[in-house]
Amino acid sequence: MESILYKSNPWWEEDYVFLGFSREIYLKQLSKYLKNKDILFLTGLRRVGKTSILKNFISELIQRKGVAPKEIFYISLDLYALDDYSIAEIVNEYRKIQKLRSSQKIYLFLDEVTSKKNYQQELKNFYDLENIKIFASSSSASLLKDKNAYLTGRQRIMEVMPLTFNEYLQFKEVSIKKADAHLYESYFEEYMQDGGMPEYVLTGDVTYLQNLIDNIISKDIIAHYNIRNNQVVKDFYKLLMERSGKQLTFNKIANILEISVDSARRYFYYFEETYLIYSVEKYGKLNERLKSAKKIYASDVGLRNVITGYRDKGAIFENLIYLQIKEQNPSYLYVDGIELDFITEDGILIEAKFNSVLNPRQQKLFDKFEAKEKLVVNGVDGFMELLV
Repeated sequence: MESILYKSNPWWEEDYVFLGFSREIYLKQLSKYLKNKDILFLTGLRRVGKTSILKNFISELIQRKGVAPKEIFYISLDLYALDDYSIAEIVNEYRKIQKLRSSQKIYLFLDEVTSKKNYQQELKNFYDLENIKIFASSSSASLLKDKNAYLTGRQRIMEVMPLTFNEYLQFKEVSIKKADAHLYESYFEEYMQDGGMPEYVLTGDVTYLQNLIDNIISKDIIAHYNIRNNQVVKDFYKLLMERSGKQLTFNKIANILEISVDSARRYFYYFEETYLIYSVEKYGKLNERLKSAKKIYASDVGLRNVITGYRDKGAIFENLIYLQIKEQNPSYLYVDGIELDFITEDGILIEAKFNSVLNPRQQKLFDKFEAKEKLVVNGVDGFMELLV
């Protein structure tokens, strides 16, 4: 085990500087909770950049916060060689290697922590009994659910999203001067096509995205839930991507794929739990929200485009608007057969239009509906204003 721990923690033996692109949004949040004892979980889609953010933050701790390298321990808990060891046994081996007393404060970075069956109880013990600050990651929302409430009041969860448009430009090493503001439109169209998965943005290798989709569906859904009909699960995802930005009911999914409504509901849940999709409910009272169709959005438009091809720019643009305002818990507005895209939790009405206008019936509802604020986000200029 000692060799694995040294390979996973190069800063123990040499100077360490993170050489990738920094995602400041998340580094600031990690810094904010550094002195707080709460366990911080990074979650989100596989390959969205959680590990890079953790390693970037480790570099920050060493270079800017003055933390001694030996007090920082990173390990990916899904390594096959560590299958037979508990988290406590691995951490004890680390303390032994570095000759650290049990009272000495350490910083634990536990990647894919949900690979360990009893991780909640182990983390609770660390939290209650030792001087440890814990950062952990997981690519599964369902596995993060704490059924026994071991970590209630002891954890914070932070979802890592695909690259924003500004991060996309950063990863592409593009800096646009005010005099060249017209270039935003060209790069935004590229962003609409590429999406924001970091590795793909850097390499442009489309097979990377296809393999990512296949791996998530095969490992995190089909294998994890012991599903026998592999093809129907793959067809399910294709259907969701084809209908992204549109209303969809479980009954309709069941009819199209010739499966039961219960199976449609269950598969839908699986895809949400792996962060491949998000769903938005209809605006209204609880009973109305539960009974009405959901609108589906891809977690990354690049993944969507691999399945559907780069078409229907209006739907792609709407998807990007959703990802931008997701934290505001939007619903969609549907009145007498007329739909407007989003009404946020704090009462902002938003209609996404990509170089187009509201039709007369939409305009009438838009004008009539009472909202705290009303926005028609049109094209790249409107999108950039939304970022401010």
